[in-house]
Amino acid sequence: MDPIEFEGNNRTWSGGFYSQLFGIGGILLTTLILISTGYFNAFGAPLPTSYWPHLGLFYKNKGKKKRPVRVYMDGCFDLMHYGHANALRQAKSAGDELVVGVVSDEQIVANKGPPVLSMEERLILVKGLKWVDEVIPDAPYEISEDFMNKLFNKYNIDYIIHGDDPCLLPDGTDAYASAKKVGRYKQIKRTEGVSSTDIVGRILSSMKKGDGNNKNNEDKNHAENSGSFKTNMSDFLPTSHRIMQFSNGKGPLPNSRVVYIDGAFDLFHAGHVEILRSAKRLGDFLLVGVHDDQVLSERRGRHTILHLHERSLSVLACRYVDEVIIGAPWEVSKDMIATFNISVVVHGTVSENSSEAQTDPYAIPKSMGIFQTIKSPRNTTTLSVAKRIIDNLEAYKRRNLKKKASEDRYYSEKTFVADD
Repeated sequence: MDPIEFEGNNRTWSGGFYSQLFGIGGILLTTLILISTGYFNAFGAPLPTSYWPHLGLFYKNKGKKKRPVRVYMDGCFDLMHYGHANALRQAKSAGDELVVGVVSDEQIVANKGPPVLSMEERLILVKGLKWVDEVIPDAPYEISEDFMNKLFNKYNIDYIIHGDDPCLLPDGTDAYASAKKVGRYKQIKRTEGVSSTDIVGRILSSMKKGDGNNKNNEDKNHAENSGSFKTNMSDFLPTSHRIMQFSNGKGPLPNSRVVYIDGAFDLFHAGHVEILRSAKRLGDFLLVGVHDDQVLSERRGRHTILHLHERSLSVLACRYVDEVIIGAPWEVSKDMIATFNISVVVHGTVSENSSEAQTDPYAIPKSMGIFQTIKSPRNTTTLSVAKRIIDNLEAYKRRNLKKKASEDRYYSEKTFVADD
């Protein structure tokens, strides 16, 4: 991290000091100073430094305090995933305060194709991330010279951040050329194995109107619907280091009121953020259970779009979440409640559970009187988000084909970029 401005709080000699060094008076004063600093310890007690101001020799120059380094990163943040979260985490580590620009719907349409999520939803997702300090809505896609100067002068931005993947305008020019030219650009490592384009590809490959996740349909329509994108198989390489980077690293205090909520949290959306915020308000520590892929497939009769570790990182990145159980059991047991000292188990009114004859997963907390239903702030579900893509199939096929060339080029030319 490069310091922007620093001025030490050193004591400065006053203008009249040097004249005082001459003559007997100057010698006496110099002797007093040496005694006070312990130079002549054998000659007596040191003169208290609190008396120095009364001698008129020194004044303290408080100077200017070092201001925080402010960095800016922008993006569409459509279909928010752990790659977005990791990019913003890295951006925050390049400074002290992170300002995020959320690109407008119109700019996304002009440069990439139709967004899946509205500006309101994308703002909720970005503001819900633990590393974000400030948000600029309706940001431009290109860092023009005018907007760059606005960032520097109005928002006090020191550096503009972007990943190592190229961001090109429709005419093929670099969207960050201006920032690079003035030396105020910093590059971070793109997170491997995921992109919004990849997620759209997964949805197009694995779903069809009214068909859920039928394997035959998936194979039959793979090339047609996804533009020959590699889908279904995740390229994410989960490591313990990545989980530690996302984790708060803190447990609840002995007297904390621990709130527990569980779910799939697939295609992490604005509804997830707002139900987690509502749950956190009920206690001091929010523990979130993320069910594994097999359990969800068995209980719901369909596969998830994102895999367990991908979904877990998205939840961990949320500012309202304190801890995550990766691969949480379907039923909340008495032992689990005791192990994590859970005070209340909550569940929203909007649910994607489809099985009817199964055992109530909340039977035990209900019997203990610690279960609470909370009203879901939104009716958004993973299926409703996916349906937006399915209902506009042709538009998103074109969007993915448009992005395929740049995605392929990035991976073919990819070189190592250090992460923190």
